[in-house]
Formats: sequence, structure tokens, C-alpha cells
Amino acid sequence: MPADKRPDPVCATESGVQKERSRHMVERNTKSRVYILIGLVGFVMSLQSMLSNAQAVDPPAASTDTPRRLKGAEKEPLIVTSKYYIGPEDVLDINVWRNKDLSKVVMVRPDGRISLPLIGDVQASGLSPAELTADINKRLKEFVESPAVSVMVKEVNSYSIFVLGQVANPSRYFLKSKTTLLQAITLAGGFTSEADRTRIAILRWQGPRTEIKLTANYMDIVLKDGAGENLILRPGDTIVVPSESMLLIK
Repeated sequence: MPADKRPDPVCATESGVQKERSRHMVERNTKSRVYILIGLVGFVMSLQSMLSNAQAVDPPAASTDTPRRLKGAEKEPLIVTSKYYIGPEDVLDINVWRNKDLSKVVMVRPDGRISLPLIGDVQASGLSPAELTADINKRLKEFVESPAVSVMVKEVNSYSIFVLGQVANPSRYFLKSKTTLLQAITLAGGFTSEADRTRIAILRWQGPRTEIKLTANYMDIVLKDGAGENLILRPGDTIVVPSESMLLIK
């Protein structure tokens, strides 16, 4: 072979080194792309798993509890409805349509009455707002043609009860929510060791001159189907828990 056609050993060596470097660079780039691709695939799979878990969790259901399902110290808020009974110290907003002179904001007196123009004293305690509205409307017909009366309880101050007898803390209790017999006994600290739990008495006024006595048996309420005896208390109710040594007089 002629001398000018022979390959230069130095050039051949440099060319081999460059090819080797290029090969390593390609391998590194390929590996980097593979790693990046694996990372992206893992991220996508993790994201899909998180989304599926989030969809699997049911949203909290709306509460459908009724007062019958209340437990422990939970009590229904005191809302003035047509079944609310007015009591002493309640503040009433009495409005006679298109007659400002007869419209008044009044407080129920300790005797259960209110005073209004033209008709004078009116019994309010023990009546519902609807019943008081009907009574005032009837009385005003003697003085006003076709009166339109509305009664709104503006402030509730009369919802208090008395718990007496064999309880830890006998006293008067002011309530801000509807309260049952058992809840009232709990407020009073529970029964004493001498309490007769089978002869609980509830004294309740119906109207200005009529007082009735209701009875309840704690054992029936708790151990038997005596839930009807766990009364919702009214303003002015008096609960008496007798002792076991007290004689029953019929």
C-alpha cells in the first residue's frame, strides 16, 4: 500500500474516542429519558389513586335527627311556635293593623295578665300566641270594626321550672331550650339515695285557677315503654320527687 494511503494511527484513535463518547452520551440521555418517563407514569398513577379514593368517600349525609333521637344533655332549641305557652315576664308585641293607639309592646305581669287600651286586663299566661290573638280580637270587636290582631312573643323570660324534694339541688331553674322531665332532674343533680323514683309528681297550671297533677315513674321511662311519661315541661311546672318513707294518701 502506498505511504499516502495508510490510515493515520492518531486520527483513528481520536475517532474511536469520539465514537465512544457519543455512545456514552446517547446511553446517558436514553437512561435519563427512561427515568423521567417512569417518574411521570408513577405520578399519574398516584394522582389517579388519590382521585379514586376521594370519589369513593361519600359526602356527609344531612342530619335527619328528630327530638326523639336526642341523647344525654342535647336539647332542642326553644323556638316560639303555635304550641308555645305564654308565661309571666314574657314580652309580647301586640299589633292591631292600622291602629297604632291599640298596638303595644307589653310584659306579662306576675299574675299572668296584660293591660291593653279599651279592653283592660287580659289573661295571657297559659295561652298560646294564637289563643291570645283570638281572645283580643274577640274583645276588640266591641270597639273596633273588623280588627286584625297579631301577637308575637318578642322575649321569652318565663321558661322556668321548680324541682323540689329528693334531688341533690332543689331550686328554680331558668331554661333556654325545651327540657324534658329527666333532663330537669339531671339539672337538679339527680336523685338522692332516699328518692322514690316511682312516684314523681309534676304540678302544672292550666289557666289562672286550675292546677293539675301529673305523675311519672322513672323506672317505667328507663326500663319499660314509658317514654310518654318523660314529659316536655312547660313554664311554671313544679317537679316533686318524694322520699320512699313518705306515705301515699289517696
